[in-house]
Amino acid sequence: MSHSPRAAGANQAPPYLPVGNWRSYKTILTDNARFRRLWLAGVISQLGNWFNYIAIFVLLNQLTGTGHAVSWFLIAKFIPSAILGPAAGVLTDRLPRKTLMIACDLVRAGIVLCFLLVKRPDQVWMVYTLALVQESLWTFFDPARRASIPNLCHPHELNVANALGGATWSVMLAIGAAMGGFISAMAGWRTAIVIDAVTFLISAWLLAGLPLPHPKRQPQPQKPTWRDYTGLTDLAEGCRYVIANRQVGALLLVKSGWALSGGIFVLLTVFGEQVFTVPGHGGGSGILYSFRGIGAAIGPILAWRYLGEGHHAMHRSIGLSFFVACAAYLLFSQAPTILKAAPLVLLGHMGGSVQWVFSTNLLQRMVPDRFRGRVFAAEMALLTLVLSLSTYFTGAALDAGVVPRAAMIRLALIFLIPGILWTAYVQLSPDAQKESPEEVRR
Repeated sequence: MSHSPRAAGANQAPPYLPVGNWRSYKTILTDNARFRRLWLAGVISQLGNWFNYIAIFVLLNQLTGTGHAVSWFLIAKFIPSAILGPAAGVLTDRLPRKTLMIACDLVRAGIVLCFLLVKRPDQVWMVYTLALVQESLWTFFDPARRASIPNLCHPHELNVANALGGATWSVMLAIGAAMGGFISAMAGWRTAIVIDAVTFLISAWLLAGLPLPHPKRQPQPQKPTWRDYTGLTDLAEGCRYVIANRQVGALLLVKSGWALSGGIFVLLTVFGEQVFTVPGHGGGSGILYSFRGIGAAIGPILAWRYLGEGHHAMHRSIGLSFFVACAAYLLFSQAPTILKAAPLVLLGHMGGSVQWVFSTNLLQRMVPDRFRGRVFAAEMALLTLVLSLSTYFTGAALDAGVVPRAAMIRLALIFLIPGILWTAYVQLSPDAQKESPEEVRR
């Protein structure tokens, strides 16, 4: 089956789409119908995800009122990828990715509705269990989605496709968090949960009409063994690929470097619901998460426009993003009100989005299709493991008496570690200095 991103009969590459030109985003959505359908499914699903997050933050604040409860919820959301990531990568490269994504959406719709059963403080364990199951399904969904993008786009479209994907995630965060906070305050958190379940069903319906090619597996040279049936052979092959490709291995660690300060997500909720005085339920965290989304939306676009779209430029921008996040959250720790704190969240996540989108873009360009699912699953496994540890220790510090502002200072300073290491890598590595073949051709 052809893996061309265009419809049958297309025999000419589309013109290069500059990321800094806003018309490029309209062009990819109007000209590439298959990518448009995948993008729309993501828009709907991501909107519901943020309704879910804010609704659960409100629920936990009502039932417990502790920062540790929020940290345990986030750990339940993070840990499945660390455990199931290898299996998810193997299945993503073995099974039809479209079928895998649809199945995950349908099951998640049912799981989300089970949150409605939580009514008393002694049932908080159900929140953690359901979050664990929901995120386990996402662990299989996300590598399949990200690995599918190069199958739907021409290489010249990848920068714009990833910029649009990152911006969409961010805008949905901004809109979903704000609307989730408003809906939770006005109609109750249960209404937000029902809306989330409906978005999964709509996403599955959109994906059902997506013509997505399934990558051909390499022929087996001999009779399959138990290692082949269990996926260990595929996993070992993926590990050998990463070890043999130093630049891919370095890019795998970018998101995990940011996750060292992932306890910031706990603190955003604590600042929004407890430190800053905001009327209503869910409004404070909703505002902060909305500004996080706005910053994440514009960060990669501005970086591509002013720092460059080339291979080396993206490597340099990743390093700079860590220092921007450090400065922003140091200032946030001293902000007296939510109105002064919110723009700093925007600035901090401009940096966070740059490292996320740029590292994803570079991996999509470098990694062959047959390894792509395993590479992205491994990346997510490392990321969520580090996020879980950072989240746990942040919640434990708060319960031990560390004030939120002091905790924020410590997490902000941790950004300096990956920032310095990545900058040194870019300066010393010949691979990071090179431009890609297609950039040289341009």
